[in-house]
Amino acid sequence: MTAKDEPNNVPSVPKPPKHLSSKDKDTQRLVVVLSGACLETYKISSSGGDRFALLNCDDHQGLLKKLNRDISDVRPDITHQCLLTLLDSPINKAGKLQVYIHTSRGVLIEVNPSVRIPRTFKRFSGLMVQLLHQLSIRSVNSEEKLLKVIKNPITDHLPTNCRKVTLSFDAPVKRVQDYVETLDKNQSLCVFVGAIARGKDDFADAYVDEKIGVSSYPLSASVACSKFCHGCEDAWNIL
Repeated sequence: MTAKDEPNNVPSVPKPPKHLSSKDKDTQRLVVVLSGACLETYKISSSGGDRFALLNCDDHQGLLKKLNRDISDVRPDITHQCLLTLLDSPINKAGKLQVYIHTSRGVLIEVNPSVRIPRTFKRFSGLMVQLLHQLSIRSVNSEEKLLKVIKNPITDHLPTNCRKVTLSFDAPVKRVQDYVETLDKNQSLCVFVGAIARGKDDFADAYVDEKIGVSSYPLSASVACSKFCHGCEDAWNIL
């Protein structure tokens, strides 16, 4: 039997589903809101001319000291890590995930599920500077907006039937899959995750229905995002 005659046992990749948007208020999904994200630009003057940079605790320590800013509060890398975790997940590829970023300055950003976030922080920083100044990033091959600044409040963009939660280390710990399985048949889940290094868990008190715990241990924002993705994938049979 030649290689040509051998049966092809390689499973085919599923067709990408239609991407969710904030206009769709009915489809069940997981919505993740990265709250308190530090995405700030700063004009830097040099002999080569003025340019804008994304403030971060590694490259701008001297500047942050002059501004009397705590460097631990300027962590855009947390948002970067979360976006990579979320957009790489099977639930996103299955068309059941929607992501928003709510910055510490109150800017609300909608993330298209098909966007390819740069893997390196340097390139991610450049993309965020472009977004914050142009208010949207379009696809090279089409007019589709991959990232865009939208109007507050976040609740205007959530599904109609949606349970809204945030995480608290003081709340009773629940297994994510078990919690997701308590949702009504077509009910969506919106999770507010703090894209911050440290701080109080009151950043989403104005929106959420309840606070839950998902681990007996402190978790990074990226790991918290991962746990919710896996829990929904298991509950909704997404492999």
